[in-house]
Amino acid sequence: MQRPPRKFVPVPFTYHQEIDLTIDALTNLGAGVGRIDGWVVFVPFALPGERVRARVFRNDKNCSNADLVEVLEPSPNRVEPFCPLFGQCGGCQYQHLAYEQQLAWKTRQVGELMQHMAAIIHPVKPCLSSARTRNYRSKITPHFDKPSDGRIGPIGFLATGRRSLIIDVPECPIAMDEINAALPGLRADLQLRAHTYKRAATVMLRASRERVETDTKAIVTEQVGALTFQFLASDFFQNNPFILPAFTSYVAEQAAFGGVDHLVDAYCGSGLFALTLAERFERVVGVEVSDTSCEWARRNAEANGITNAEFLTAPAEAIFEQVDFPPGRTAVVIDPPRKGCTPEFLEQLTGFAPRRVVYVSCDPATQVRDLKQLTNGGYQLAEVQPFDLFPHTRHLECVMTLDRTP
Repeated sequence: MQRPPRKFVPVPFTYHQEIDLTIDALTNLGAGVGRIDGWVVFVPFALPGERVRARVFRNDKNCSNADLVEVLEPSPNRVEPFCPLFGQCGGCQYQHLAYEQQLAWKTRQVGELMQHMAAIIHPVKPCLSSARTRNYRSKITPHFDKPSDGRIGPIGFLATGRRSLIIDVPECPIAMDEINAALPGLRADLQLRAHTYKRAATVMLRASRERVETDTKAIVTEQVGALTFQFLASDFFQNNPFILPAFTSYVAEQAAFGGVDHLVDAYCGSGLFALTLAERFERVVGVEVSDTSCEWARRNAEANGITNAEFLTAPAEAIFEQVDFPPGRTAVVIDPPRKGCTPEFLEQLTGFAPRRVVYVSCDPATQVRDLKQLTNGGYQLAEVQPFDLFPHTRHLECVMTLDRTP
């Protein structure tokens, strides 16, 4: 029998004890949740409604973690994964779950986060699907460890539940066809240049107008509806182009509702929301802490003939200082990084007091954390709409619309 790790706590289960339990739910990280005598056990790749056998590898203060050994009674929603590496590669969590059920669970998880983290009970609209659920990613970043004896080992992504083990990924079925077509050549080239790498590294493949860029400093082009965007390949831009027209249209509808005719895009980047929404507003201002991003936004506005949008570089501590819009006729769109907004930014936002806030987030947990501060600052939740930008993974984008209370 394998010896337990030095810090293993042997209660309520011994190391590698096998237990049978029924799965009731999914966490927002994609793991199945079951209970034995009220004790919570997390089992990755187990689905709600299933009876499973699991092997315990860790006991925490109020829960245990276990590996799935066998599905004793499968869910009717269990399907065959379409990638042979599913379960090994950590990139996807839901390929074994019927797609309609993926959408249903993502919808449910947003509502549960609001209730548990912010004590807010509010209807969540059904999560909207991507137009394409496979071969949709326009950018991937495979990794590899330091070469050994002049050869690179696995080139791919971290293994499920591991911090350092890399799974070799010769093809990724959620990446765009152009990327998969370019992967063999890139992998072969990396092996030829293995001697030039002195440490572990990450490479990038980004699809752009039927070609794939691997140079992070290359200028890439993305089409969103009738608009064309250019930016550096290494810059942030949403990585599922097949849902972006519907996604940006929804944000536009929410921002322009109720007579609002001025728009502030507070994390504007290269101008995605500011420019796709500009036709609905009298004036638009994009604000960014990065002067480089602002410059790309200006170029994109000029290239698309948009004349009612300007872009300002502003320090994080004075993001609205140069904005002279009337707050009562202004909507603010915010799309912060995964870590969410800082309390200082939210204080500035509520101090500026726009009539409407449209909060776009790739992490509903940090979004709900910030929602609590916004509701305490005089805003009321109007609508919650998740979008499945990343099918077959645990990730989603969520748009929350808030109105200033009278």
